[in-house]
Amino acid sequence: MLTLYTAPTPNGWKASIALEELGLPYEVRAVDLHLSEQKTPEFLALNPNGRIPVLVDDGFAIFESGAILVWLAEKAGRLLPAEARARSEVLQWVFFQVGGLGPMMGQANVFYRYAPEKIPFAIERYQRESRRLLEVLDARLAAREFLCGAYSIADIMHWSWAHTHRWSGVDVSGLPHLDRWLHAVGGRPAVQRGKAVPVKVALKPEDEKLFAEKARGLLV
Repeated sequence: MLTLYTAPTPNGWKASIALEELGLPYEVRAVDLHLSEQKTPEFLALNPNGRIPVLVDDGFAIFESGAILVWLAEKAGRLLPAEARARSEVLQWVFFQVGGLGPMMGQANVFYRYAPEKIPFAIERYQRESRRLLEVLDARLAAREFLCGAYSIADIMHWSWAHTHRWSGVDVSGLPHLDRWLHAVGGRPAVQRGKAVPVKVALKPEDEKLFAEKARGLLV
């Protein structure tokens, strides 16, 4: 049995979308980030870094969203090619996402949304770099429907972050290929189902300030 420990964040959506796309049965354990459930001893036993998502497959815990998606794709035999060069191509874009787009948009979120002091240099730096990375995706998508030709885990991973560009304050005007791809991936039924996992925890008004303070150190 697969058990997914997750929350409604871009990295969390990666895992649930992949599970839905692959049609693998799984159970969900919602992790309440504003209560710091990802910092409990029980959760840290699964992921010592204290971040979501975590996938447990028959007692074996996998953390890091990229590692989870590779595991699931290999388990199902889909969304990651077996042929060496095609597989490498997908993995290159997987690493591009986990080392680039995710961290840059995450930092844009911190300084644009959560920082108690607005630092223009930091906001502009991370928004500009996020925009540059999205331009790379736009150029890549000019000659192909999906990032590596066929739909793959690379598309799932990038879409989970890229479609949140407004929250990061990143303008994507003038990127028609990216726009087409965002709508194509976002319109997939499995993507819509996966993005709805888990049901978002509704914050009480008095919790919103506390959540914003904690989120600066808990982006996942």
